[in-house]
Amino acid sequence: MRDTSDESGDRHLRVGSLFSGYGGLDLAVEEVFEARTVWFSEISEPVARVFSHHWPDAPNLGDITAIDWSSVTPVDVLCGGFPCQDVSTVGKMAGLKPGTRSGLWAHMATAVEALQPEWVVIENVRGLLSAPATRPTSEGDDDERGNPEPATPAGATPRGVEPDRWRLGDESTRPLRALGAVLGDLADLRYDAKWIGLPASAIGAPHARFRIFILAHRTVPDTAGIGLRTWRGEPGPGPGETGHHRAQPPDHRPSHPAPETVPGGRGGTDPGLLRRWGRYGAAITRWEHTIGRPAPAPAILNDTGGPRPAPVFVEWLMGLDLGWVTHPSLGLTHSQQLTALGNGVVPRQAAAAIRTLLS
Repeated sequence: MRDTSDESGDRHLRVGSLFSGYGGLDLAVEEVFEARTVWFSEISEPVARVFSHHWPDAPNLGDITAIDWSSVTPVDVLCGGFPCQDVSTVGKMAGLKPGTRSGLWAHMATAVEALQPEWVVIENVRGLLSAPATRPTSEGDDDERGNPEPATPAGATPRGVEPDRWRLGDESTRPLRALGAVLGDLADLRYDAKWIGLPASAIGAPHARFRIFILAHRTVPDTAGIGLRTWRGEPGPGPGETGHHRAQPPDHRPSHPAPETVPGGRGGTDPGLLRRWGRYGAAITRWEHTIGRPAPAPAILNDTGGPRPAPVFVEWLMGLDLGWVTHPSLGLTHSQQLTALGNGVVPRQAAAAIRTLLS
């Protein structure tokens, strides 16, 4: 394992990780930026166990709502995917606002303000484009036009609905979207941000898993005194389940080569694989070629019930090394493994998105 001490010869950028999960976004950030993760924040104990196993020298700062940022080691890159429950299209779309789980973004913004990293990397679900948001009003500013009523679409009428899903609510007569609120907060902190929507299938994965990625760069050397607008009320914490260099990643974790065209059309797929996977055979073959190992059985069969999803198969779908989440030494139950994997990030997908935004 690579020595992670702070010696003068260590040129790696330092990464701080929030809402860390099993570390999928960190793997991508470390690869693209030639960086190493020096601390993380994860409130779910089973998932934190996975992260600590792969980053044994990185302490867990715990609950993001209780962190004293003045005592935290500064970092060059701050990354994280704040909770998506309230902006996900499969949820209730409560939106990005104080009191929601997704409102924990406010605490990530506070960390950005306090630590002033050179780069900020954010990942979240597609619902960030359409979920409503409420931005706080600056102190002494009584102009509420930035949060027009109604803040969410009403009834079946088109009032308050953007003409297409790619607009972020930048017109004062339309409701603000969650992505617009995040970009607005970053702009308040003098960060220049870009974003991209990318499905995992774009890098060869046999599933869509569309995600939004944001890359922000600090534009002011010292932003002391340039404050973020304070939220009216505190976001609810809630329990969690959950200089750029193009270089090689740390050698003790897997590298993810840049996406390339891979074989796997139906004409060249093994007939036996087609019999096993049916119409998914070509996609399975392509991903096997990309990550360099065959697909495991997708389900667990038993005598007491029907088939259950196999965590090792989901781990493979995410492009992780075998045992990254499922190794017996980690002690996660079947349910805990699936929860961790379901909330995770595909590292190759994130790396491709970051590279695209940097270019």
